Amino acid sequence: MLRVLAVDDEKPLLEELLYLLRSDPRVRSAEGASDATEALRRVTRALESGPDGADGIDVVFLDIHMAGLTGLDIARLLAGFARPPLIVFVTAHEGFAVQAFDLKAVDYVLKPVRPERLAEAVRRAREQLGRSEEAAPAPAAAAEVPVAGAAAVPRRPVTEVTVADRGGDQIAVELGGVTRFVAIADISYVEAQGDYARLHTDEGSHLVRIPVSTLEERWAARGFVRIHRRHLVALARIDELRLEAGTTSVRVGAAELQVSRRHARELRDLLMRQATG
Repeated sequence: MLRVLAVDDEKPLLEELLYLLRSDPRVRSAEGASDATEALRRVTRALESGPDGADGIDVVFLDIHMAGLTGLDIARLLAGFARPPLIVFVTAHEGFAVQAFDLKAVDYVLKPVRPERLAEAVRRAREQLGRSEEAAPAPAAAAEVPVAGAAAVPRRPVTEVTVADRGGDQIAVELGGVTRFVAIADISYVEAQGDYARLHTDEGSHLVRIPVSTLEERWAARGFVRIHRRHLVALARIDELRLEAGTTSVRVGAAELQVSRRHARELRDLLMRQATG
């Protein structure tokens, strides 16, 4: 279970975030900090107590716009520690996503925070923490950039694309310094996150350093279609098309994705041709 620190200088928003986090059964504890100074003091105390200490922190949920140091500043400072906690940014601004993922953020949640979206961020953090714990005994999984005094401690894993599609059937991603290959056929949909994209499969998701527009062009022949500026979907993975109150959406597994008006007619035509073909 996760030990969480939430940081936001707006008290009502911090209290709401803490309420949602404490309601999640995967969260063991959730404490709050209302400014950067308090947040850094708590994290320093947690690191001094060790990963199993009473003050330990696994994940920090960070607002970006705060008085004094911003959430991005805090994340940069935490990155200098040998065993930094995972970072999830919680912000009202879309424009910092690239910087956030450059800082190895686990997720980027937009305000107002929806409970189901926060639950997904918790899931991703728990999944990534589990991978990090599994990799801890293996020196080969350590980061390429050494940290003084922590040669045998791997940096927390993040999945980023570093090379192109492998033979057209797989995409290469890097996880904790180890390259693995994800079958394109296993990808249900792609979510745009600035110049990055998150590939969603039945087993989880992978953050890759490549724009969705590039994947749209590469994978068009594989049945991937753009349904929204934020989403690229495998046509064969669409389970339902819904038309309600003038809006169009699709269900892909457990996810419901909005279809923009621009793409709605083309998507309906493609699905009809697929059904009658």
